[in-house]
Amino acid sequence: MTADRLVLHDLLPAELRRSWVVDGTCPDLDLYSLFRARQIADLHRTAVIDAKGKLCYTALDRKVRCLATGLRELGIGPGDVVGVQLPNNRTAVIADLALAALGAIALPFPVGRGVLEAECLLRRAEAVAVIAATEHREFRHAADLSTLAGSLPALRHVIAAGPGTAPEGTVLLSGLLRSDPSGFVPARPDPDSAARILVSSGSEAEPKMIAYSHNALAGGRGNFLASLIPDRTPPSCLFLVPLASAFGSNGTAVTLARHGGTLVLLDHFTAEAAIEAVRAHRPTHILGVPTMVRMMLERLEGTDEKPPAPTALVLGGAPLDETTAAAAAEAFGCAVVNLYGSADGVNCHTGLGRTVPPTDGTGVVAGHPDPRVAEIRIADPQTHEPLPDGAVGEIISRGPMTPLCYVGAPDLDARYRTPDGWVRTGDLGYLDSDSVLHVVGRLKDIVIRGGSNISPAEVERELTAHPQIRDVACVGIPDPLMGERLAACVVPRAGMHPTLASLGEHLTKRGLERRKHPERLLLVAELPLTAAGKPDRAALRERLTEAPLAQAG
Repeated sequence: MTADRLVLHDLLPAELRRSWVVDGTCPDLDLYSLFRARQIADLHRTAVIDAKGKLCYTALDRKVRCLATGLRELGIGPGDVVGVQLPNNRTAVIADLALAALGAIALPFPVGRGVLEAECLLRRAEAVAVIAATEHREFRHAADLSTLAGSLPALRHVIAAGPGTAPEGTVLLSGLLRSDPSGFVPARPDPDSAARILVSSGSEAEPKMIAYSHNALAGGRGNFLASLIPDRTPPSCLFLVPLASAFGSNGTAVTLARHGGTLVLLDHFTAEAAIEAVRAHRPTHILGVPTMVRMMLERLEGTDEKPPAPTALVLGGAPLDETTAAAAAEAFGCAVVNLYGSADGVNCHTGLGRTVPPTDGTGVVAGHPDPRVAEIRIADPQTHEPLPDGAVGEIISRGPMTPLCYVGAPDLDARYRTPDGWVRTGDLGYLDSDSVLHVVGRLKDIVIRGGSNISPAEVERELTAHPQIRDVACVGIPDPLMGERLAACVVPRAGMHPTLASLGEHLTKRGLERRKHPERLLLVAELPLTAAGKPDRAALRERLTEAPLAQAG
C-alpha cells in the first residue's frame, strides 16, 4: 500500500456495522466472492444480455479473471481507485467485477459527462487508472481523458475500450482481456471496506463522491431489491439508467453478485429500444426514471399488443406522479414501485402491494422505511432535533446501505453526516401516523418569488395531470422585480398546444393558489436528460434565458 493512497473513513459506529453481519442483514463477503458463489451454483445461467447477445456466468467469470490479471500486471491492486466511463454493456460489468476481484475501488461515471467533470472526479479520488470508451455515439472519452495525464500525477493509465481507433499512449482493453488468468488469485478485501464510489451532482459546485462498502452494496442495497422479488427467483433486470449512475449501482453488485440474476442492458436509451427489449427478453424488473417511462408510454399509445408484464416497474431519480404511475400500471400490467433514494445514502419505496403508488396533496408517498435497508427519521433542519409524526422536516437516514463517507471532502462529511453517522439528505418530508414516508421537496430547490416560497415539485405533481401535458419540469429563473419566477418546461402530448392560461386554469381547479402558478412557459419536444438519465434542469434554465417565452399577463 502506498503512502499517498486515498484514505476513507467509516462514519458509522463499527459495532453497528458488525451487528448487521451477525444478524444476517449483510452477507459479509466481498462482491467478487459473492459473484463466484453464484457462478458455481449455476454455471450456465445467463448473466448479461446486451447488443452482442447473451453471456453466461462462467464465460463472464473467465473474462473478469483475464481483465483482473491484466490490470494487476499494470500495477493496480487493493485500495486503488479506477475510473470507469463505459456505456451499458458487458464490458462495464466485466470491469466492475475485475476491480472487485482485485480489491480495487470502482469510480464509475456515465458516458456523456465531459472531460472537465471527469478531471475533477479523477483528481479528487486520486484515481490511478481510468477505463473509457474509445468511441460511443458522438463521444471519444478515451481520447479526451488521455489529455489529462499531465495534470493528474496519480493517473498512470488510460485504458481504451470498445471499437474505434485507440488514442496514442492508451492501453487497449482488448489486450488486457487476452491475459492468461490461470495463475490469478483474487483478493479478499474486508467486506466493510470501500468497493465503489458513487457520484452525485447534487447541489454542490463540484460533484459529490460517496464511498460504499461491499456490505453496503450487496447487503443494504441488495435487501432493497430482495423486497421486490416475491418468489426469490433470480431476477432479470432491464436497466434503462446507466450502470454508472447511483441507481445503476443495483446492477452488478445487487442483481448479479447478491441475487444471481440477469442484467438486460441498452447501451443508449430510446423508448423504442426499451420497448423492444421488454418484448424480446421479458425482464422481471424494469428500472428507470419517470421521464423515460413517459416516453415509452407515448410510443405504446395506439398499439394493440401489450408488452409482457414484468413483476415490477421500479421508478426513481425524480418524483413519480399518480398520473404516470396509473398509466404505466395499465400499459405494463404490473406493480409500479415509487423509489425514493439518492447516492448520498437513503432508500425507501412503495413495494409490490399496490398497483399504483398512492399520492396525496402534500407530497409523494414513498412507502414504509425498511430497517434492513435504511432507517428513516425526520429532523428539524436547523436544530437537527427529532420531529413528531406529521411534522415536516429534513429526512435523515441510517442503515445497512449507509455509505462510509464523502470522498476527499471532510466539509461535506461535517455538513451532511451527523456525529453518529446519520445521513442528512437535504430532502423535506414527514412520517405519518402509519410510519409511511411522504417526500415534500428539496431544501435547496425552493423558488423564492418576492419573499414567498414555491416548491417546483408540488407544481410538477399537479401539472402532470393536465390532459395536454406528457412531461414537465419546473425551474426558477431570475427576475429583477420578484427575485425569481417559476417557469414550466412542458413536453406537450401529440398535437396539443398548452398555454400558460390553460396551465393556470388547471392548477386553480386542482386547488393550487395563484402565487404558485408558473409565469413563464417553454414548450420542448423532449426534456433534456443528464448523463445519469434525470431531467437536466441546468440545461433548461439555460434554454429559458435564450428562448422567447410565453409570459403570464
